[in-house]
Amino acid sequence: MAILLPNLVLGDNDWPRWRGPTGNGIADKSQKPPTEWSEEKNVIWKAKVPGRGHASPIIVGNKIFLATAEDDKQSQSVVCFDRKKGERLWQTEINQGEFPREIFSNTHASPSVTTDGRHVFAVFNHHGNVEVAALDFEGKEVWKQTVGEYEPFYKFGFGASPIVFQGNVLVTNENKVNSAVVAFDAKSGQRRWSIKRDGISSYSTPVVAEIAGKERLLLSGGQKVNSYDPSNGKLQWSVPASWKVTCGTMVWDGDLVFASGGYPSGQTLAIDAKSGKKIWDNRIKVYEQSMLAFDGYVYAHSDNSAIYCWRASDGQEMWKQRFKSPVSVSPVLAGGNIYFTAENGESLVVKADPEELVEVARNKLGNSAFATPAFCGNRIYTRVGFGEGSSRQEWLYCLGKK
Repeated sequence: MAILLPNLVLGDNDWPRWRGPTGNGIADKSQKPPTEWSEEKNVIWKAKVPGRGHASPIIVGNKIFLATAEDDKQSQSVVCFDRKKGERLWQTEINQGEFPREIFSNTHASPSVTTDGRHVFAVFNHHGNVEVAALDFEGKEVWKQTVGEYEPFYKFGFGASPIVFQGNVLVTNENKVNSAVVAFDAKSGQRRWSIKRDGISSYSTPVVAEIAGKERLLLSGGQKVNSYDPSNGKLQWSVPASWKVTCGTMVWDGDLVFASGGYPSGQTLAIDAKSGKKIWDNRIKVYEQSMLAFDGYVYAHSDNSAIYCWRASDGQEMWKQRFKSPVSVSPVLAGGNIYFTAENGESLVVKADPEELVEVARNKLGNSAFATPAFCGNRIYTRVGFGEGSSRQEWLYCLGKK
C-alpha cells in the first residue's frame, strides 16, 4: 500500500499523519510489530523529548517529526529525530510567548503534524489565534498563516490535527468566533476555501476517505455529523447527534461511517454514507479517543473503563471487556491485533476477532500516555511520560524485535 505524494512515495514503512496512512488507525497488513514490551524488553532506542505534548509522532523515510511545547519557555516547536538511532536532528521553534492562561486536561502541543511529502505542517494555538506553519524536512520555515481567532467555550486548549488533500492543508478551528475548516495551498500557504461551522468548541480531527463512490471529508461536532466534498468544502449531508462536543476522528467500514462524542451526553452512531441516514446508535461514550472500524465490526475503548466490539451493520454488541480509564489514546490495528492504551501507560493487546475476546498481552510503559503510537517498519513509535509535576519527563520509544 503506497501513497503517492509530491517527490515522495509513502510506503508500508511510513506513518505520515494522525492515525496512519489512511487516517483510520489501521497499519499496513504487512506489519508485524511486537506485542510485548517494557522499559527493558523490545526497546530499540529511546529519546528524550523536550517539553510536553499529546501530539503523536509521524514517520517519513528516515525521519520522525513530533510537535511539542515547553511551558517554562512559552515555546511551541517541531522536533525531528533520526529514525534508526533516535538522535535529535533539529528543533524548530514556531512560536514563543502568550500561551492560553487556562488549560485543563490538555497540552499546548496536542495536534499531530502531517506531511505532503515535501513539507511538515504544524498547528498551534497561541496569542489568541490558531496558526499553521510549513517547514521543509531540514526544519526551515517555508510559510506561516493565521487560521483564525480562537475563543473556546471551554478551557481545554486546542486539539485538531491538520490533514493534507490534493495539494491543500486542511485545518479545523472550532470555537465561538468564526468557526471554520480552512484549506491552505500546501506550497504557498494561500487560502483556497473554507467551511463555515456552527461555532461550538470541538476538538475532532477531520478525515478524508473514499466511501460509497465519493471522496468525503468527515467531521463530527456541534450536534451534527457532516460529510463534505474535500475538494471545495461543499456539504454532502448532515445528520443530527445528541452531543455538542467531540474529540475523536470518525472511522468507516464499507459504506458505513461511525462517530462518537461525550458532552453533554454520550452517543455512538452509525450512518449510511450514501443516503446520510442514521442506521443505529447507542449511549456509549467514546470521547477523547477515536474508534476503530474493520472488516464489518467496530472496536472502541470507552470512557466507562471497557473495550467493546459491535457489529457494524446493526450495532449488536459482540463482546465487552473491562480494562482501564481514563483514556486518551486511540486504538490501532496492526498485525491482526488491536492495541489499546490507557492514560496510565498500561496497554492491552487483543486479537481482531469479533467472535470472542482473545487477549494477547498486557504491557506497561511510563506512568502517563496520551499520544497515539505510530506502527510502521514492524516497530512501534510511542510517546510516554515518566514522573509527576516538574519532574515529569517525556520520552519517545522505538519498540521492536532486535
